[in-house]
This record gives sequence, structure tokens and C-alpha cells, in this order.
Amino acid sequence: MAGGAARFFKIFSKNIKEIRGPAPYTVNGLEVICVHCRYDRFEHGFAQLNTAFLSFLNLDFANRSANTLTCGRCGYVHWFNKEVKRGRV
Repeated sequence: MAGGAARFFKIFSKNIKEIRGPAPYTVNGLEVICVHCRYDRFEHGFAQLNTAFLSFLNLDFANRSANTLTCGRCGYVHWFNKEVKRGRV
């Protein structure tokens, strides 16, 4: 019984890593490929695009955000002002 539970948790953790780990993405209907190392798996994130005027007024939260995709192999960060979609076309 203990061996079955250990096997279950091993498989479960592997599947969680695949779900949460680097994945292929598309932007504007095109597959994203790293410009540095040609890898096709990325971690998705966001970055705030601050402006001097809104920062001066302490309204940084009102600025727009950009989508970032960080290459799972080399770490190169790609910035996008469009919607990114997880998965292939």
C-alpha cells in the first residue's frame, strides 16, 4: 500500500510540473520561438509599463502591463503587447 501511494505522488508531482512548467505559446496566431537559442517552451509572466507622469502622481497601478515569455532553456525574456496563448496553433 505504501509503495502505491509513493508511486501515485511521484506521478502526480510530475504531472503538476508539466502543467506549471515551460510550455509552447502563440502570439497573433504565430508560434513563439526564442530568438537566442531557438527553443519553443516558455514561462509566462507580466511586466508593468510605467510612465513618468503616472509615477509622479503615485498612480503606477493605472499603467498598462505587457506579457513576458521567458525562455525555458536560456532565460531570454520576450516582451509582447498582444495577448499570448498557451499551446500550439
